[in-house]
Amino acid sequence: MSGSIAQGTSQSHGNTRILHFLVRLPRPMEDVWPAVATPEGIGAWCTAVGVLEPRLDGAVSLRGLGSGRVTAWDVDRVAEYTLAGGGRLRFHLERDGTAECVLRFTHEFQGEGPSDMDWRHKFEQLIVVLGPAPRT
Repeated sequence: MSGSIAQGTSQSHGNTRILHFLVRLPRPMEDVWPAVATPEGIGAWCTAVGVLEPRLDGAVSLRGLGSGRVTAWDVDRVAEYTLAGGGRLRFHLERDGTAECVLRFTHEFQGEGPSDMDWRHKFEQLIVVLGPAPRT
């Protein structure tokens, strides 16, 4: 498998917009976790990180998305960042067999934010950064 991005879905609840993506990745969760939970990892495919304290209630600052707090942190599984002005970003990893995983992504925000296509392009970059599945 080389990675795939399912069609994103968008919902509106009043003035809140919620984007969901399901991204299948050809790497185990342990390989993908640093890409969503470290400054270097996020910076390689998504946006520059000013600060990221890797713990519940740690500070986070993502260029172009906002600054705020880590509101969920389950190592190797869930990283959620709630950003003032940028809403909430949730990265939830699940195993998909022994050598692959699924990323369930949610971006909840009000007002203007990255579009479905913006996120699709970012996830395409994530797949490139992670590289192909290791050969066995």
